[in-house]
Amino acid sequence: MRGELDITVYYEDTDALGVVYYANYLKYFERGRSELLARATGRSIAEVNAAGYGIAVYRADVVYKKPARLSDRCRVSTEILSQGSPYRLHVAQTLHRGDELLTTGAIQLVCLDSEFRLREFPAELLAVRGADSAET
Repeated sequence: MRGELDITVYYEDTDALGVVYYANYLKYFERGRSELLARATGRSIAEVNAAGYGIAVYRADVVYKKPARLSDRCRVSTEILSQGSPYRLHVAQTLHRGDELLTTGAIQLVCLDSEFRLREFPAELLAVRGADSAET
């Protein structure tokens, strides 16, 4: 399953050098994942959490190729690549400014219950990921 989200870089996103502060790229990626996961499950992230599914980042590998700058209009692309196990999803994310690749991320997600123990992802999320992957 794939999704895209447009992002505008605001003053609050930048550092003293006038470029996006490195941690804010993770926020952009989080927004992209949240939108995609909500679409996949047909529920808001708040509803997914209320149903006892806490989706958390287990690992994030980010490569910063070029900086985004104040007022840039960028696009976050998110793709669920695979299910590493019933408890882990692998997600690829990128941030582009036009055709220019700025940042890449390889993110691993886990699903937690209300006691912060590992649990399987919601069936509707895995079913959508599986159906989408079969088409590509």
